[in-house]
Amino acid sequence: MIVYEATAKRFMDDVDSNSILKMIEIAFQEKLGRSIPPSEVSAYTNSLPHMERVVRRSGVADDCGILIEYKIPLTNFRIDFVISGHDEQGNKNFVIVELKQWQKAEAVDGDGMVESFTGGAPRVVTHPSYQSMRYKDFMSDFNEVLYSGSVQAYSCAYLHNYPEKQPEPLLDEKYTKVIDKSPIYFRDDQSKLQDFISKYVKYGKGMEILYEINNGRIRPSKKLIDHVASMFDGNQNYILLDEQKVAFETARNIANKQDKSVVIVKGGPGTGKSVVSVNLVNALLKDNLNAIFVAPNSSFRDALVKRLTLEHPAQRIRNIFKGSATFYDADENEFDALIVDEAHRLKKKGAFMYRGVNQVEDVIKAAKTSIFFIDDDQAVRPDDIGTIKELRRVANDLGAKVYDIELTAQFRCAGAEGYINWIDDVLQLKETANFNGWDKKSFDFKIFDNPNDLREAINKKAKSNYSARVLAGYAWLWTSAANGNQDGEIEDVSIPEFEFSMPWNSRKVGTTWAIDERGIDQVGCIHTSQGLEFDYVGVIIGDDLEFNPKTNSFSTDHTKYKDITGKKGMRDKPDELNKLVRNIYKVLMTRGMQGCYVYFADKELEKYFKNRFSLTN
Repeated sequence: MIVYEATAKRFMDDVDSNSILKMIEIAFQEKLGRSIPPSEVSAYTNSLPHMERVVRRSGVADDCGILIEYKIPLTNFRIDFVISGHDEQGNKNFVIVELKQWQKAEAVDGDGMVESFTGGAPRVVTHPSYQSMRYKDFMSDFNEVLYSGSVQAYSCAYLHNYPEKQPEPLLDEKYTKVIDKSPIYFRDDQSKLQDFISKYVKYGKGMEILYEINNGRIRPSKKLIDHVASMFDGNQNYILLDEQKVAFETARNIANKQDKSVVIVKGGPGTGKSVVSVNLVNALLKDNLNAIFVAPNSSFRDALVKRLTLEHPAQRIRNIFKGSATFYDADENEFDALIVDEAHRLKKKGAFMYRGVNQVEDVIKAAKTSIFFIDDDQAVRPDDIGTIKELRRVANDLGAKVYDIELTAQFRCAGAEGYINWIDDVLQLKETANFNGWDKKSFDFKIFDNPNDLREAINKKAKSNYSARVLAGYAWLWTSAANGNQDGEIEDVSIPEFEFSMPWNSRKVGTTWAIDERGIDQVGCIHTSQGLEFDYVGVIIGDDLEFNPKTNSFSTDHTKYKDITGKKGMRDKPDELNKLVRNIYKVLMTRGMQGCYVYFADKELEKYFKNRFSLTN
């Protein structure tokens, strides 16, 4: 999608006559069916006159091509400004310009990350040069016109309101490599930006280049496919075993038929859904299919990417690992295959940052083959709609053939399938044959009377080179970043009677908290741990889950469950809310592969668990 497309001459005239904003408003209504958000109106009003002066003073030909708000195919990325043309040697080029209205920023930890005041608060965001380079690299990996060498892409960032400081945080040494590839220009660097643009597009004839870009075949380049494949060569974490191999080959064959299909891969915790799904995206790319890995949970997705790229540049693989909110405006059958892990977390209308209506419908419509890895028992919010029933309904509506695959063999919890069944039974989520437990030698389960002892036990495991984390239910408020809690400064998870307190996981660390070394001193929540695995977990069960021994039943006080979004619309649905909370604790208590340690705020619940545990083998 393109909001505005014109020659350089027409662009300059439209800005000069103050008509460009009206043209953009009309395009928004026609192409997106909505008005321009107020924040974007401000951005256009402030940024486009600056770019008009740059284009005019750069001396480029009047017939250079201009794009504003160009949506990159296969993504929800929108490029602020593109200018195309020929250079002195006759090469076809285009330049991406990321525009920012920032006035100051700070360097922070993290690959290509900075902190700036945006969206009404200080936030950790990507460095502008990193952002523009990301757009360029994505297009170079997926647009055949670019990766064939027919057209060359260049990128930069322009902070037209930002006076360069001495020293300047955005020019910190840690950003040198990315700035070398995608320069950054500040308020007083207008002439430098003019020279950069003129170098690549001065001799115009840019509209034909824009046409080539817009009509280029969209599928992964061989270089990207080889790059992804290199991450799996010899990687012991992604070896397929037994029925995982069968599920993988079955789904792969279905995808290669290229019929309209929906594949439902069912499996509980530890059955290897993620091993199969990640191998599938690698294999389907090798099969020359336009395949994308989709994960609704950003923490699961980002941690997976980071683990895969420990010895490789992370940027390129991020282009094939996407969130589930990306596809609401995708074309029908735009993708050969979409592989959705943690599909039970797909969202409905109203979910945070989601502009569509139903993510299940988005995915099935957008792909010839949709492959969903799902566990109906892991829904943890009322807007989670990824159920097997919903997948079948949408598949039927869209004329897709449904295939069922089931994973049952247990590869987590040291093979202790019995432990997971026991948790299901104890939490009254489903009756199982493991009422009286499991083989205790296969899985380490302990109940602690004091949360400090639980924390110490988890710390000992971490010091012994086990992956270990403390997790908790959402029974404590989470102080906002605006109130001084950007980096886990405030110890919200507090149990005063034991003088115990820890902060929730750092917003500054973000979605990779689970594999960040500082994570051991912070408490993870369901949203930063679901889908991930640790050797040991310590789970603090707060007062959002209580047990009544007289009725042998669980309950949840709406006021004690603190996830505002997670309990939206549930005030008068106590049973549904309680089921969600029990699901959450089941997920948390099955994150450990070798052990789970637990502390209970509600002492009746603790007695109940101790009694059930005493019956185990």
